[in-house]
Amino acid sequence: MRPLIIQELLQLVATHSAVDEREEISLQRFRKEVILLNDPCNEHANITHVTASGIVASASGTVLHLHKRLDIWLQPGGHIKAGEQPAQAALREAEEETGLHVSHPNSAPVFFHVDVHPGPRGHTHLDLRYLLLGDPHEVPAPSVGESQQVRWFSWAEAQAVADPGLAGALIKAQALRK
Repeated sequence: MRPLIIQELLQLVATHSAVDEREEISLQRFRKEVILLNDPCNEHANITHVTASGIVASASGTVLHLHKRLDIWLQPGGHIKAGEQPAQAALREAEEETGLHVSHPNSAPVFFHVDVHPGPRGHTHLDLRYLLLGDPHEVPAPSVGESQQVRWFSWAEAQAVADPGLAGALIKAQALRK
């Protein structure tokens, strides 16, 4: 029998529809690889693990940070702590990495995108992405130790700097935010 967390993760993505070909490949890979993991959210248990991130959205755009190791503009996100749900991790990571007060829409998590990609140190991230809401008038103030290069982007600016794994998520987040 599969551990409960794996059952929960599979249930989360069970009826999910991909926004583009990249996400469809990621979704298939997520379903295939997560069942092979004994402790899927533990970054130390396996080089492949589940992560969580948040697309912080407002009517006018989104906030991105320049990743310290990868040197690309990304949404905030990262590893899931022991006992933490992916939606909680996305919220925590967004607050730590941006310093913004963010929330789930109507106080309920909205999972809307999945991307499988290489992470730092040879890891593979099975990333679950959540829609988060933020105030575009609030100035980012990331925690000490986080990338200090964080700013609000218009949706068009974000698309222009987005890597292929983020592009589809931005399109879907913008549509969900309307």
